[in-house]
Amino acid sequence: MAFDYKKEYKEFYLPAARPQIIEIPAMNYLAVRGKGNPNEEDGEYKQAIGLLYGMAYTIKMSKKGDHQIDGYFDYVVPPLEGFWWQEGVNGVDYGRKEEFNWISVIRLPDFVKEADFQWAVEEATRKKKQDFSKVEFLTVEEGLCVQCLHIGPYDDEPATVALMDQYLKDNGYVNDLSDERRHHEIYLTDARKTAPEKMKTVIRHPIRKA
Repeated sequence: MAFDYKKEYKEFYLPAARPQIIEIPAMNYLAVRGKGNPNEEDGEYKQAIGLLYGMAYTIKMSKKGDHQIDGYFDYVVPPLEGFWWQEGVNGVDYGRKEEFNWISVIRLPDFVKEADFQWAVEEATRKKKQDFSKVEFLTVEEGLCVQCLHIGPYDDEPATVALMDQYLKDNGYVNDLSDERRHHEIYLTDARKTAPEKMKTVIRHPIRKA
C-alpha cells in the first residue's frame, strides 16, 4: 500500500475546522515561483502547477526506470500547496489577486536528494519536451504556526483567518508574517472538480509569542 502523507501526518494535512497551534519541521519541496492572478486562464500560476506535477510524477515513477533512488518507497504524491504574499500587505488581500506573489509547491519525500531532483529535471525535460528549469528544490522550516481547515471558496478565507487571529489574541500569540515566513495554503481538494462550498484548504500562518 502506497504511503499517504495526508493520512500518516494528519496533524499537518487534516487539521480540525478550528484554529490550533503546531510546530512544523523542515520539509523539502518542488517549487515554482511566480506572480499574478492564479485564476488567469493559461496564466503563469496554472503553468507552474503543470511543471510541479510533471516533476512530481517523474520522481514517483522513477522506480520503473534506470534511475533508482536510494531509500525509495511507493507513495501518494502529496497535495499542492502555496506560499502567498503581496508587497506592502500584512497577510493577503483577496481583492487584489493580480498583485499576488507566490511560491507553488509539492512536498518531496525525504529520500529525494538534490542529485535525484536534478536527474528529474533532466528526465522530465527530455520525456515531456518541455523546459522544467523553473522548478527548484526548496527547503522550508516553518516552525511555530497556527493553522485551521477552511471549508468553502477561496474568497471566503478571510473569515477563517479572522478566527485564527482571534485565537492567537486569546492565547497570547501574534502573527509573524515576514519576507521569510509566509501565508501558507494546502489544497486538499481539486478546484476544477469540487463545488466551491465543499472545497477544503488548510490555512497556516507563522506566529510568535506576544
